Amino acid sequence: MSDIAVRVENLGKQYRIGAQVERYRTLRDSITEAVKWPLNALRGGLGRRSEYFWALEDISFEVKKGQVIGIIGRNGAGKSTLLKILSRVTEPSAGYAEIHGRVGSLLEVGTGFHPELTGRENIALNGAILGMKRAEIQRKFDEIIAFSGVEKFIDTPVKRYSSGMYLRLAFAVAAHMEPEILVVDEVLAVGDAEFQRKCLGKMSDVAQEGRTVLFVSHNMSAVLRLTEESIVLDKGHLVMRAPSPQAVDYYLSSGFSQTGERFWHADEVPADAHPFCPIAIRVLNPSGRVVDTVRSVEPVTVEIEYRLNAPVTGLRVGIYLLTTHGEHIFTSFDTDDQGNYEAYGVRAAGHYTSRCVIPADFLNEGRYVLGINASTFRVRRYFQDEHALAFTVDPAGAPGMQWGEPRPGPVRPRLDWKIEELPS
Repeated sequence: MSDIAVRVENLGKQYRIGAQVERYRTLRDSITEAVKWPLNALRGGLGRRSEYFWALEDISFEVKKGQVIGIIGRNGAGKSTLLKILSRVTEPSAGYAEIHGRVGSLLEVGTGFHPELTGRENIALNGAILGMKRAEIQRKFDEIIAFSGVEKFIDTPVKRYSSGMYLRLAFAVAAHMEPEILVVDEVLAVGDAEFQRKCLGKMSDVAQEGRTVLFVSHNMSAVLRLTEESIVLDKGHLVMRAPSPQAVDYYLSSGFSQTGERFWHADEVPADAHPFCPIAIRVLNPSGRVVDTVRSVEPVTVEIEYRLNAPVTGLRVGIYLLTTHGEHIFTSFDTDDQGNYEAYGVRAAGHYTSRCVIPADFLNEGRYVLGINASTFRVRRYFQDEHALAFTVDPAGAPGMQWGEPRPGPVRPRLDWKIEELPS
């Protein structure tokens, strides 16, 4: 007997861009179109062409029974499309996929729920869709309701549920109906911190029971915690399959999310910035690669490239670091150090870079904004851009990640704690 749960061979999915969604055609519509066809042809109506793109192209891999596989990649990489094909929600345009076992899918909030039915009725409906017998559904019924935390509203139509309640019940059904293959897309972000912890714990239990799990997430910590191997997708292609730590490192270091670099064009620099001329600002990982996403446990370098068209006395070039809500975290200049202050009292005309290193174990997870300032203290501001560049910090491996809860605040230092047992 084969130990393969999922086999994908040369899978592809093509979509048409800009296709007009048509309503059901009547006989009158067909006759009217036939009459208007010559006129439309003369007007060039037949010249309009639809564009096609491959959301997935030539994807091949196998997943053995009992494996837990992560699927990672930036937005638009094809992750959700792949799961929809494996869940039989949509059909492939090329290739094929073999599924050996009953599939439980959670692709979006309330997948398979009927809004007019109550929570209780939707549990029974979903169980029937999964092919479960009534006795099986009844055996799991109380456990599902307790896990979801919506006991008070279980006999209320789910159309009146909040998105969080919807998600709780949907996940509880998908995880407790004991499918051989559990397919989970990035939906846990809807729930609160406590429910996310419960969901991750349940998925870990499912994996330990020997069932197959395919897990899509932008939370690299969850991917590292739950999965053995991960598949990296980019622009519809499978670019790597490796043990999850290696795949996550590749994804984060490849700058898949965005560029991590900003250039200023001539029309973006005001004339009164002369002689200071900003060229670029970059975020670099420890390997010196330009990236948009950095790891909390690694140092990150911020590099400002600029040109001076004439000597400047007392110039300082620096950064502001802010949260996406505009809250200042810190300000730092390249001449804060006394040695640099004395060495660059007069900065000659030329081409420069000013770099600083934000230390490892400093920033918490989230999105941050870099601003730039070039000025002479209390004399003149040459150039300022308070929203020059944004980047993301991923918390994988940061202190306290075992708790599975978000830490408030923009900093997440690794403090040196000592535990000492005192004599009684």
